[in-house]
Amino acid sequence: MEAEKRAFIYALRALTRRDHSEAELRRKLTGREFSAEAVEETIGRLKESGYLDDRKFALNWAESAVRNGRGYGYRIRFELSRRGIAEELAVEVMAQVSADYGETDTLKALVLKKFPGFDPFSADERQRRRMIGYLQRRGFSLTAVLQAMRGSED
Repeated sequence: MEAEKRAFIYALRALTRRDHSEAELRRKLTGREFSAEAVEETIGRLKESGYLDDRKFALNWAESAVRNGRGYGYRIRFELSRRGIAEELAVEVMAQVSADYGETDTLKALVLKKFPGFDPFSADERQRRRMIGYLQRRGFSLTAVLQAMRGSED
């Protein structure tokens, strides 16, 4: 009983610092060498009380990542899967986030924020390629990147 109580307190402290997915919290608890029973008991209690919800975690994390320019599309799905979110849930969350934050608008906001003086028409080929590569690594589609480079609104 003592181990379950210590695991629960440790998990609550971790959740007060930031949200965690179930898999992240499970890894943290296992890394602290709590028994398998204590980990399962703690995870179950947290899920019952609503403190641990993978759907809520994934949605909040994805929205924050898109708003702050950390990624879009496949990059967000990849990061969510690294945090232990199931692929189906990651796809569902990204579809919801994409509906709220359009790719083109998000891309333009990121370019204005990160590269305020960038002009694709006066930039040389090397600068354009670096910009395209940067945006693609962030998860934006090549189509959206090229449209933004051309200044196209469609």
